[in-house]
Amino acid sequence: MSVIALIFGSIFGFLAIVLGAFGAHLLKKKLNQDQLQSFETGAKYQMYHAIVLLVLGYNLNDTLAIDNYIVYSFIIGVVLFSFSIYGLVISTYKGKKLKFLGPITPLGGLFLTLGWLLLLYKYIVLF
Repeated sequence: MSVIALIFGSIFGFLAIVLGAFGAHLLKKKLNQDQLQSFETGAKYQMYHAIVLLVLGYNLNDTLAIDNYIVYSFIIGVVLFSFSIYGLVISTYKGKKLKFLGPITPLGGLFLTLGWLLLLYKYIVLF
C-alpha cells in the first residue's frame, strides 16, 4: 500500500471538485469559452489522476522503487499540468498573464505520460 498515493489522490480529488465547481459557477460568466474549456480540462485530468492514485495506493508496494516512480510521476504531473492551467486561465482573466506557466503545462503532461509508461513497464516487463 502506498500512503502517499492515497493522500495525494484524496487531496487531488477534493480539489478537483472544489476547483471544478469554482470554474463552472463563479468563472463561467467571466471567462470566454476557450478559457473555461481549458480550466475544465485541468479539473478533468486532475480528477482522472486522483482516481488512479487512489487505485494505485491500494495496489502498489511503496518499498519498490518503480512503484514510487509511478506515484511521484503522477503527483508531479498533476501539479505541473492542472495547476499551471488554472494559473494561466485565472491570470489571463485578471489581465496579468503569467507567461512562465505556459511551458510548465506540457512538462506536467510529460510527467503524466511517464507515469503511465512506467505503469505499463511494470506490468509488462516486471510482473
